[in-house]
Amino acid sequence: MKTSRMALAALVVCAALSGCGGQGVGDGMPAPSPSGSPVTDLPSPTPTDPATPTAMPSSAVPTKLPSSGPSRPPGPDAATLTGTVEAGVEPGCRLLDGYQLVGGPADVLTAGTRVTVTGQPKPDMMTTCQQGIPFVVESARRA
Repeated sequence: MKTSRMALAALVVCAALSGCGGQGVGDGMPAPSPSGSPVTDLPSPTPTDPATPTAMPSSAVPTKLPSSGPSRPPGPDAATLTGTVEAGVEPGCRLLDGYQLVGGPADVLTAGTRVTVTGQPKPDMMTTCQQGIPFVVESARRA
């Protein structure tokens, strides 16, 4: 709880400070830089294409699902993992073979249980667990 309060306070401070940045001297001209020359806009970095896959070691890439998978059709990037669920360092975080399990039935995905999960790896997803590659669970069953 204390960590989340500190993170929220830091976020509020950053938002307040970013609102102050970039204000001119009031005459429509950009504010001078510390060297005295006017500030110019810098080119923004080229965004990465979200469709470009993120490289993962071949040993960490889950296998594709067979076409006779669960009753709900899996998404285009669906994968299956089988193994024993481990507790993460943060409360409520669950890991399976280097992946952080996001969502899914809590009664099935308990630490120490051998399971098979179907879902999608989301390496760009932000979570509070701070370990493992996020894996959004679409279905899970005991193995």
